[in-house]
Amino acid sequence: MSENDSHHDPKLDASDAAGERFPVPPDRPESPPEPSPTLQVARGESAFDREDYESAVEVFSDLLSQEPGFADIRNKAGISLAMLGRSGEALEQLDAALRINPRYAEAHLNRAIVLNEMGRLEEAREAFLRASELDRGWLGDFPADLGNRLAMAHARLGDLYLEAERPARAAQEYGHALDLRPTFLDIRSRLAEALLQMGEAGKAGMELTKILEANGDFVSARVRLGVALQRMGDEDGARRQWEWALRQDPSNSRARAYLASLETGMAP
Repeated sequence: MSENDSHHDPKLDASDAAGERFPVPPDRPESPPEPSPTLQVARGESAFDREDYESAVEVFSDLLSQEPGFADIRNKAGISLAMLGRSGEALEQLDAALRINPRYAEAHLNRAIVLNEMGRLEEAREAFLRASELDRGWLGDFPADLGNRLAMAHARLGDLYLEAERPARAAQEYGHALDLRPTFLDIRSRLAEALLQMGEAGKAGMELTKILEANGDFVSARVRLGVALQRMGDEDGARRQWEWALRQDPSNSRARAYLASLETGMAP
């Protein structure tokens, strides 16, 4: 077990449900624990890389039900759906990716391709132009495509460190990724998760606040900000964030459970 276990975020999996927090009636069978988001990212990307798009869509869909703010996963889900001929669903995922990160050049390009295949030629032309503008507009030491790939490589390494319960190493890799692409909000949310696991609630709160300043609809970041605030002793602030998250997404079970934890006195 890691020394950071006391700060580990409960994922509302069956092991929590079977524990003291949510007792399971004797006549109800226990379900196996859900895989962690970092493990699901690895599984989905493995399926994507071997061009098993049906499996990739299945894994990405499960992951996005837990972590809807991962723009890179929505982009890959969109590509996978397009490869399966499901253009309408692909466009929905790419649009969602761009709501999270409007400067995501690769998602604009993939959206243009899908729109072109759907015969929506004027929209496709506009999306191609936007992708080209962003591709030329990146500042830094690397061309846009190479910089994106380097940032995602650091992020994937960070995911592996987080899965291995090495949050400090994970935070370093996410930091390297953000040095390259500071507008990738989904990577910033993973940095905040690593900081929470390190017990750095204040620093995590600052990163989550940056995300919400850029995109107030990033509901999972708002939920995690509530966790950071509670760990800093600000229960009223945590309650406000979780209630706000539920107004944005009434089906968000995690925000609902965290609000319930305030009544029981059990910290998330």
